[in-house]
Amino acid sequence: MLEHAAGKDLFDVWAPNAKSVELLADGREYAMEQNHDGGAHGWWRAPAGVSGEDGVAYGYVVDGEGPFPDPRSRRQPDGVHGLSATFDPSAHEWQDQAWRGRELKGAVIYELHLGTFTPEGTLEAAIGKLDYLVELGVDFIELLPVNAFNGVHNWGYDGVLWYAVHEAYGGPAAYQRFVDAAHQAGLGVIQDVVYNHLGPSGNYLPKFGPYLKSGEGNTWGDSVNLDGPASDDVRRYILENAAMWLRDYHVDGLRLDAVHALRDERAVHILEEFGALGDAVEEETGIPRTMIAESDLNNPRLIYPRKDNGYGLEGQWSDDFHHALHVNLSGETTGYYGDFDSLAVLAKVLEHGFLHDGSYSSFRERHHGRPIRRDLAHPSALVVCLQNHDQIGNRAIGDRLTASLSEGRLALGAVLTMTSPFTPMLFMGEEFAASTPWQFFTSHPEPELGKATAEGRIKEFERMGWDPDVVPDPQDPETFQRSKLKWEEPEQGKHARLLQLYRDLAQLRRNTPELVDGGFGETSVEFDDDEHWLELSRGAIKVVCNFGSEALETPLGGSVLLATSPEAALDGGTLTLPGESAAVVRVS
Repeated sequence: MLEHAAGKDLFDVWAPNAKSVELLADGREYAMEQNHDGGAHGWWRAPAGVSGEDGVAYGYVVDGEGPFPDPRSRRQPDGVHGLSATFDPSAHEWQDQAWRGRELKGAVIYELHLGTFTPEGTLEAAIGKLDYLVELGVDFIELLPVNAFNGVHNWGYDGVLWYAVHEAYGGPAAYQRFVDAAHQAGLGVIQDVVYNHLGPSGNYLPKFGPYLKSGEGNTWGDSVNLDGPASDDVRRYILENAAMWLRDYHVDGLRLDAVHALRDERAVHILEEFGALGDAVEEETGIPRTMIAESDLNNPRLIYPRKDNGYGLEGQWSDDFHHALHVNLSGETTGYYGDFDSLAVLAKVLEHGFLHDGSYSSFRERHHGRPIRRDLAHPSALVVCLQNHDQIGNRAIGDRLTASLSEGRLALGAVLTMTSPFTPMLFMGEEFAASTPWQFFTSHPEPELGKATAEGRIKEFERMGWDPDVVPDPQDPETFQRSKLKWEEPEQGKHARLLQLYRDLAQLRRNTPELVDGGFGETSVEFDDDEHWLELSRGAIKVVCNFGSEALETPLGGSVLLATSPEAALDGGTLTLPGESAAVVRVS
């Protein structure tokens, strides 16, 4: 019989408050019995002999309601409201035995959404782009959530069945083939997972048990029950899901969505358990496992070792880097960008990791964050970007920086992202200045839910001062179609030039130890806000950036490793940089 990641028999189900549970499998009904063992409270067991072969349709009737899909369903062929289907993860014959993984330090991450990365929007189609990503020079592919959600297309953050791979992407077998192919191409895979909330349609977990804490909501709805009564099995449900990705699907790490929304008052926080899980699987397999938290808390405890009272995660996102670079390139200072309007801020972030390290945040109207201890964390633990799915897709019209910045300023952003002391992450299409927007799209079958989603988006933009009249309808299929990449662009004009720059920067990082090895103490920055220049020093490497429109001359000796303008010159101990350009120099 197939087994769950939990080690429970395939059809066992946790329903602690139910008075009766029936299993519907392959068209037949079976009465289930409650397991009264002390260590398995609330679990119901199916009778022996129920077929567990691959592809069996099944569900549960709980107290006369249903049938509902399995909370641990691996496949939902007919969508999240339909019956589950059995899937044997051990049937795939892995060909990635030569893959030994890689550490986060020194890596470049490429974030992509399967539905809009290719015209087909499938895992199989994405396999066809692996050679392109290898040539680009990235090390990890970070997939936006792939768990089952209602409708055909969605960002993925409205998932309701965390163990199932969305059928429109190809389902779980295609997911295994994708990871296998990525590893054979020399690329790691990081899976974005969402454990802080569930989507608004198809969430039947409350029918089974107290997975949620009613009345204790976050931005997206009721919080997950991490610390209340019966939370032991809820945490187990989450941690075994994380283990499923790492073991059954061979993924190299997880990106943990919005961990600031994980409400957990236990002495051992669930983030610490994620860190321990990753280390355990790494020890089992000998292959590094990378846990990265998305957090806006500016709390470095996430990346401190557990022996030093940290959570032991390998990385966390740093929005401060994005905000500082975005503002200095675009001049936009509305909403949460308000505190970042100077090169002095960018310099602080480059040297210390955070702007808000206990300082006052005008957007939050309070002090925020704490400093990073240099003896407990390396800069590579901060994952940074010039653009990502949130920072593009959560704009009113989902416009990329391509829509508003010159080619020179796009190149400036690329250079600072790729030569910073942190771990750079690119968002799909950024590397060739994609002209397509990346907008917020949904395909809720329920009209009332679609209407509520559209109205909610407009309300979210109030504090940013964006015009609600230009916000596209998330439910309009064209919103989704507009967001697909145009793969003819990388071979054309400025698109091709920027793509070559990103390839050169990735190669430069790989061949220049100073851009990877140095800690916070080996990074220093000089700048002049009035003259609009910034110079980042990392050992013998200097990255000189001219944000102004006039040419810049600065005394400097050495050799130019990379320049964004053919007019940049280093002659007679003087570096000349045209406006809106950058150069990477090895000083003599």
